[in-house]
Amino acid sequence: MKIVVLSGGKSTERNVSLSSGAKITNALRSKGYKVAYVDSFLGEDVDEDKIDDLFITEPEDESKMIIDDEVLTNEKIEALRTDGTKGLLGKNVLKICQHADIVYMGLHGEDGENGKMQAMFDVFDIRYTGSGSLSSGIAMDKKFSKEVFVQNKIQTADYTTTQTADITEDEIPFGFPMVVKPSNGGSSVGTHIVRDASELSSSIEDALQFDTEVLIEEYIKGREFSVAIVDGLVLPAVEITVDTGWYDFDHKFQDNSVTHFITPPELDDETHKRMQEMTKETFDALAMSNYGRVDFLLRDSELYVMEANTLPGMTPRSLMPREAEAIGISYPDLCEKIIKSKIRLYEEAK
Repeated sequence: MKIVVLSGGKSTERNVSLSSGAKITNALRSKGYKVAYVDSFLGEDVDEDKIDDLFITEPEDESKMIIDDEVLTNEKIEALRTDGTKGLLGKNVLKICQHADIVYMGLHGEDGENGKMQAMFDVFDIRYTGSGSLSSGIAMDKKFSKEVFVQNKIQTADYTTTQTADITEDEIPFGFPMVVKPSNGGSSVGTHIVRDASELSSSIEDALQFDTEVLIEEYIKGREFSVAIVDGLVLPAVEITVDTGWYDFDHKFQDNSVTHFITPPELDDETHKRMQEMTKETFDALAMSNYGRVDFLLRDSELYVMEANTLPGMTPRSLMPREAEAIGISYPDLCEKIIKSKIRLYEEAK
């Protein structure tokens, strides 16, 4: 089987995606698959009759797994492409993907999770891992996914949205503290915990750098958890704690941040089971498929679904691999399980 691992892209999570992609590539090659590691934005300068040479079983350089702590702007990412071309895909990316049996979507953020890439692959009959275009787009947009949660009676934090920093606290249906974040985004980029009115406008302005719409959310002070689901199997929850501050970009991805991951978590069986049930309910409500992850907050005995992720991170510090490992599923086996599960779904849909 030939697999393209597609990563990089053009989003605030580009560096995270590159790390995920390199680790996925090594894992699948260790299982004997022929894998091409491709940056979706930069592509590959290769003649069409040489494309098959990109699919190899030799591991990638481990240094590609190191995540730079800089969140790249669109301008900086565009500067990486030196041939003057524009657009979502780099050179030969579509042709390379057409040579594969399936594309492993190692993308995170806007390019990979908003459904555009999935829709394009559907048009060209290219198989890929993860959810389809519609569910990807809905899950990526925090406002739309919140509306789905409400319609399906899945408890979530109260919220409102704005496209301007001129909104006042009187227009927000809950009090301080509150959370401000881009409606489309991930890895906590542009996210702020706002303690009082003096911080509101500047926090919204910062979030608007990353999206045209901002979600303002009720702040839920509680324990933070995440639960992944792969091929119908709901994994044990992982609890995330930090020594100082909150679980922001640095705590998620940098080794110099003191973050603790506990799985299985110290929870009573009833709460843990309910969290896993709500993961499946959320997965189904958003029409997700293959695999995904749902993030929770637990305040007292109340569980709140915060958001769902259709392409969870697969870096050395990511959550889903930790949950899988807790029940004896190794990282390479997890990657292979994702591939085989999605191929089966394609076969069943014929």
